Amino acid sequence: MSKHYTTGEIAKLCGVTVRTVQYYDTRGILVPSELSDGGRRLYSEDDVKRMRIVCFLRELGLPIDSIGQLMSEEDPGSVISLMLDQQEAALRGEVDQRAEQLRKIAELRAGLKSIGEFSMESIGDIAYTMSNKKELRRIHITMLLTGIPLSILQIVGIILWIASGIWWVFLVWAIAAIPYGVWISRWYFRKVDYLCPQCHTIFKPTFKEAFFAKHTLATRKLTCPHCSHNGFCVEVIAEAGVAENA
Repeated sequence: MSKHYTTGEIAKLCGVTVRTVQYYDTRGILVPSELSDGGRRLYSEDDVKRMRIVCFLRELGLPIDSIGQLMSEEDPGSVISLMLDQQEAALRGEVDQRAEQLRKIAELRAGLKSIGEFSMESIGDIAYTMSNKKELRRIHITMLLTGIPLSILQIVGIILWIASGIWWVFLVWAIAAIPYGVWISRWYFRKVDYLCPQCHTIFKPTFKEAFFAKHTLATRKLTCPHCSHNGFCVEVIAEAGVAENA
């Protein structure tokens, strides 16, 4: 005589709650093989195996509807691969999303360590600069690529001058470098604004002030026209620059 299990027993065997077993019954995923004379649900050994399969698929993150569909299929092998592909794609998307969130948390932590006095506005400033990083990187790459031909011309000119006494190539570079430097600088400063760490205002300095100011890769020492703070301000994308590159 085959053994039968009550709702509580099968729940304990499969490591789930009684409510879960009852829920799967209502969804038609795990219907009891028998009912006792008193109306109690009784599950067979095959039901236990079925329940363990359901629990395993739930551990993989498959939704109840998909599991129910799979269990009702006459040929489950024809759909399980598709379901797993869909679930894998969904999980990879979640992993990428979590990785991006972790990256932003790390950037926020680093940004908070670099500020002197914390305020809620500081978080807003850091969030704004983080959102600008991709566009700023694109601008920097554009500057680098447009400057490569001149750099090559400079190197070739120096080598020819030293090795062969041919100086006019270097002269061509010098003549071209000056207008290029002015043009690329004006183009660059049209694309960027600066964020004051004191009053949290975004402003655009004059070309002369920005060109001659001390700077790092991400900041420039400027005087804020709104609060007169003189210090390193954070470089951000100008709204017009974003529109032009969109």
